[in-house]
Amino acid sequence: MPVGNHLPHGETAQGGPLKRELGERHIRLMALGACIGVGLFLGSAKAIEMAGPAIMLSYIIGGLAILVIMRALGEMAVHNPVAGSFSRYAQDYLGPLAGFLTGWNYWFLWLVTCVAEITAVAVYMGIWFPDVPRWIWALAALVSMGSINLIAVKAFGEFEFWFALIKIVTIIAMVIGGVGIIAFGFGNDGVALGISNLWTHGGFMPNGVSGVLMSLQMVMFAYLGVEMIGLTAGEARNPQKTIPNAIGSVFWRILLFYVGALFVILSIYPWNEIGTQGSPFVMTFERLGIKTAAGIINFVVITAALSSCNGGIFSTGRMLYSLAQNGQAPAGFAKTSSNGVPRRALLLSIAALLLGVLLNYLVPEKVFVWVTSIATFGAIWTWAMILLAQLKFRKSLSASERAALKYRMWLYPLSSYLALAFLVLVVGLMAYFPDTRVALYVGPAFLVLLTVLFYTFKLQPTGDTQGSVRSVS
Repeated sequence: MPVGNHLPHGETAQGGPLKRELGERHIRLMALGACIGVGLFLGSAKAIEMAGPAIMLSYIIGGLAILVIMRALGEMAVHNPVAGSFSRYAQDYLGPLAGFLTGWNYWFLWLVTCVAEITAVAVYMGIWFPDVPRWIWALAALVSMGSINLIAVKAFGEFEFWFALIKIVTIIAMVIGGVGIIAFGFGNDGVALGISNLWTHGGFMPNGVSGVLMSLQMVMFAYLGVEMIGLTAGEARNPQKTIPNAIGSVFWRILLFYVGALFVILSIYPWNEIGTQGSPFVMTFERLGIKTAAGIINFVVITAALSSCNGGIFSTGRMLYSLAQNGQAPAGFAKTSSNGVPRRALLLSIAALLLGVLLNYLVPEKVFVWVTSIATFGAIWTWAMILLAQLKFRKSLSASERAALKYRMWLYPLSSYLALAFLVLVVGLMAYFPDTRVALYVGPAFLVLLTVLFYTFKLQPTGDTQGSVRSVS
C-alpha cells in the first residue's frame, strides 16, 4: 500500500522497525503480571465453590495445558520472532483467513478485558474516595496506562515489571505468613492449624470429579495473558534466549503462586466459608496482626488491574500494527514513532477503550456480559490456533531444519494433540453450563462477521512483512 511522503512529526514509514528494548526480566514479569489478576486476590471464590480444595488440581491440569501451548508458541517465536506472533504464525501455516481471524479476535479480546480492568480500578478507588464519580477513576486509569505505552516500549516494560512485582511480593508474603499460621500457630495463640481443612469438610473433592470439571472453564481464563510472551518477541533484545527462559520459568511460577496461595487459603479456612467474609488475603493478613490489611490488598488489587490494562493496551497495539503490516488493517497503523512505538495503532485501541468505558456505564450489565463472552471464546480460539500452527510449522520443516531447532516442543506431536483435546473439553463444558453457553453463540457469530469482512474487502495479506522485526540481535 502506498504511503505519502509527508508523515506526522516523529513517525517513520509503514513497517518502521520496532525497538528491541525488552530484557528478560521485563518479559518474565509481564507474563506473570498478565496472569495474576484481580480474581486471585478476591479469593477465586466461585471456582472454589465448584471444586472445593480440589480446585488446586484444576489449576495444575490447566497449567499443564498452558505449558504445552506456550512451548508450541516458543518453538515458533524463537525460530521467527515477529511482532504479530500467533496471528502471523496462523497466517503463515494455516492460511490468510486464520491469521486475520486470530489477529482481530485477540485485539477485541484484550479490548474487552481492558474495559473490565479499568472498571475494577474505578470500583476499588471508590472504596477510598466514595464521593468521586467512578468514571473519573476509569478515565484516569486509561489515560495513565495509555501514556506509558505511547512513550517507549522500555517505559511500558519498566512499569509492567514493577506492577507485577507488587503482586508477586504480596502473594509470597501471604504464602509465608500462611505457612506460619499452619505450621507454627502465628496469629492463633501458638496453636498450629495444620492442613485438615483440606479434607474435613466433605473431603478433598467434595463435589466429585464433576466439580473439578465445572471449575476448569473458570480456571483456564485465569491463565489468559500468558501468551503475551509471544507478542514481545518482536521487541525482545535477544529472543532466542529470553523467550525460552521466560516460558520455562513462568509456568512454574504461576503454579507456585496460584496453587501455593490456594493451598494456604484452603488450609486456613474451610472451603465452604471462603468468599462469605471478604477476601481471604485480607483475612490472612489481619490474622497475622496487620491491621491495615484491607487497605494494602485494595492497593494491590488496583495495581493488578492497572497491570492487566497496561499489558492489554500493549497487546492490542502490537496486534493492530502486525495486521496493518499484512494489509489486513488500514496502512497507517503500521507506522511507528521515532522511538519505535506503533503510536497510531495504540491510539486507536485507547480510543476504542474510551468508548468501552462509556458503554460500561450506559448499557445494562447483561449486555456487557454478552460482550465479554466473545473474549472468553477468543482465548480458546487463540490457544487452539497456536497449537494448530505449530503442528503445521513442524511439518513444513525439512529434516535438517527440524534438527537445528533451538527450542522445541516436548513429546511432539502427542502433547499438541492432547492440549487440543483439552481445549475441546473446555468448550464442551462451556456448552453444558447455561451461564457460559452464550459464549458459543456470540463467539462463532463474531468469527462469521470477521470472515464476511475478510472476503468482502479482499483482505489478503500483502507481501513479506517480516523484515522490520525479524532480525535477531
